[in-house]
Amino acid sequence: MSENAALTPFELLAHYERACLAHSAGTPERVENLGLWRGIGFRVGRRAFVSGIDEINELLAVPALTNVPGTQPWLMGVANVRGNLVPAIDLGRFLFDERTPSSERTRLLLVRQHGGTVGLLVDEVFGQRTMDEDQRGSGGEEVDPRLARFVTENIQLGEQSFGLFSMNRLVRAPDFRQAAL
Repeated sequence: MSENAALTPFELLAHYERACLAHSAGTPERVENLGLWRGIGFRVGRRAFVSGIDEINELLAVPALTNVPGTQPWLMGVANVRGNLVPAIDLGRFLFDERTPSSERTRLLLVRQHGGTVGLLVDEVFGQRTMDEDQRGSGGEEVDPRLARFVTENIQLGEQSFGLFSMNRLVRAPDFRQAAL
């Protein structure tokens, strides 16, 4: 650190930035070139899932919701997200018929669907997960019939098992698209 003592505060910050970038875990280009797959890990109830990073547009703290009468119990309401009305779905209630409890970890995953965006309420988000083709191809099939149509396989990452959850399959499911009673 003594060699940095003569640097101005700006020069010191620039030095730290260069050092951090030199030791970064990998830029997106490097990750894709190595054949690695990236996803976002999240939890619904007791189950951990991961969805492709390209399937989730944004993560939000749960905004204020406006109730919509005459809808399924899993449709919590609509949220105003930067001037756009976004339906908010309790994913735990849709999948397992169990209401997602509100906590400081609860998040809304914004997912693009035909005709707009939908928000999916999850118990918590684990952040980005990266895996190689061997890890993705070695997973077992989903045994829970409620999830089998959305979870293409189960993957072991470290000590945790994740269901590879297809947001595209979810937003195309007829029962998901039919929120009216």
